[in-house]
Amino acid sequence: MPFKLTAEIITAAIEGFEIQKASIDAKIAELRAMLPGGSTENAAAKPAPGPKRRMFSAAARKRMKEAQQRRWAKVRGESDSAASISQPKPKRKLSAAAKAKLVANLKKARAAKAAKAKAAAK
Repeated sequence: MPFKLTAEIITAAIEGFEIQKASIDAKIAELRAMLPGGSTENAAAKPAPGPKRRMFSAAARKRMKEAQQRRWAKVRGESDSAASISQPKPKRKLSAAAKAKLVANLKKARAAKAAKAKAAAK
């Protein structure tokens, strides 16, 4: 004959189990105290220490980054990726003639803007 679990029955069961748990924890603490160097504290009360994080220098992180980039380049099937990772592209430089041309164009644009502003002021 099945019976119905009511809220009162469930609450009473929880309280009973908590009492049993407290007595078991007390017995465990007594046994721990009997061990050499044992403490009376409950082991479950202590939080487990997390793993310590390793510290890497900036140079080590850079080497790891480059190695990972080379591994992914190999997976993607790229070639000459190792050379492009370690050596950045050189900056491009303007020739003297190109620089002179840019300066002349800038002077011309500034003169046109000044003339336009002077005409608008009249």
